[in-house]
Amino acid sequence: MTVEQELYPPIAAYRHGQLAVGGGHAVYWEEAGSPAGLPVLVLHGGPGAGSSPQWRRFFDPARYRIVQFDQRGSGQSTPAGEWRHNRLPDLIADIEAVRALLGIERWLVHGGSWGATLALAYAQAHPQRCSGLLLRAIFLGSAAEIDWFFEGARRYHPELYAAFVSCFAAHERADLLGASVRALLADDGRDILPLARAWTALECERASLYGPAPALPDSLAFALARIEAWYFSQRCFLAPDALLQGAARLRGIPALIVHGRQDMLCQPLVAFQLAGHYPGARLRIVEMAGHTAFDPPMRTALLRATDAFWRSGHFDEACA
Repeated sequence: MTVEQELYPPIAAYRHGQLAVGGGHAVYWEEAGSPAGLPVLVLHGGPGAGSSPQWRRFFDPARYRIVQFDQRGSGQSTPAGEWRHNRLPDLIADIEAVRALLGIERWLVHGGSWGATLALAYAQAHPQRCSGLLLRAIFLGSAAEIDWFFEGARRYHPELYAAFVSCFAAHERADLLGASVRALLADDGRDILPLARAWTALECERASLYGPAPALPDSLAFALARIEAWYFSQRCFLAPDALLQGAARLRGIPALIVHGRQDMLCQPLVAFQLAGHYPGARLRIVEMAGHTAFDPPMRTALLRATDAFWRSGHFDEACA
């Protein structure tokens, strides 16, 4: 079954805008689906990847009011690729600013990978604003997970790793993250696109079991590599185990944790650990699925979950 056959049909946004959020940043937001529908916030990954109209196709447009926004420096937000005044607390505040602008009291929050990180951090800061959490491809921002970004590539995709490492002089290779940050954030006129392309290939080409994704446009590769390297260098602005320890505060908020068994970027163990700390959360490990939401088994699991939540406000047994 193809993506086109299973996902809801493509729809255009019915409203959009730019919202100034401070520090010289303006975030782009948009709404699609039904203005009277159940509100859902869809958070993109990266950080720095930007949102896509494809994400709203997981939600019945007759039943959901679908809100998306490009996080600071990403997508259509400005300035593009800007890492200054761009921290996790800033993104949490931006979500609240968008919610207040749109007059939404509570919403289902959905995110995968970094989007799941941000969803958890937002929910722990503002649990009263969340009607539920749909979390995919769990990433909690730990040092071990960031290390795996490189080590997992070295072990399982050595050709991508070799291409990435070749961007650096021999003396820089002992600290690939540090070397990447120094180059990508330098703003000294050097050409960082070859490194940005190699960084994003290290991520995008490992995301699916069903063939590598096409290469990203240079503008997207630039923003993704810069912002991701910045967040990784700051350990995503999270204390060790902060999101695990804070999960107890989410008791009573329905949650489904969905993770691909063959996810090469985010290991299933992390999803299992989160489920153990989040009272009442359901865990679904999806066989024959990788990191992306668009691998067919993962796509099916997410569609079942969004339909179940619209029907009952919970994630029932059919989802897990």
